[in-house]
Amino acid sequence: MKRFYLFIASLFLVTSFAAPMAISAAPLPQQVKAQIRIYDKAHKDYHNWDDNEDRTWKLYLNNNHRKVHEFSRAKAKERAEYWKWRHEHPDGR
Repeated sequence: MKRFYLFIASLFLVTSFAAPMAISAAPLPQQVKAQIRIYDKAHKDYHNWDDNEDRTWKLYLNNNHRKVHEFSRAKAKERAEYWKWRHEHPDGR
C-alpha cells in the first residue's frame, strides 16, 4: 500500500511540473490588426486602409511626382485628389 501512495505522490509531482510547460507550449492566438477606415467625402464612401492601399498611395505619389509621405500627413486637398484618382483606378483594372 505504501508503494501505491508513493506512486500517486510521484504522479502528482510530475504533473505539477509538466502542466506549466504544456500550457506555455500551446500556440498563441493570432493578434488582430486594427482596421483603419477612411471616409471619402466627395464619393460618400469608406475605404479600408491596408497594405494594398498603402502601396497604391505610394504609386499615386510616384506617378504625380510628389515626395513620398504618409497619407495621414497629407493635406485635405491632396487626400481629395487621391480619392478621385483612386476611384478612376480601382484594383484589378
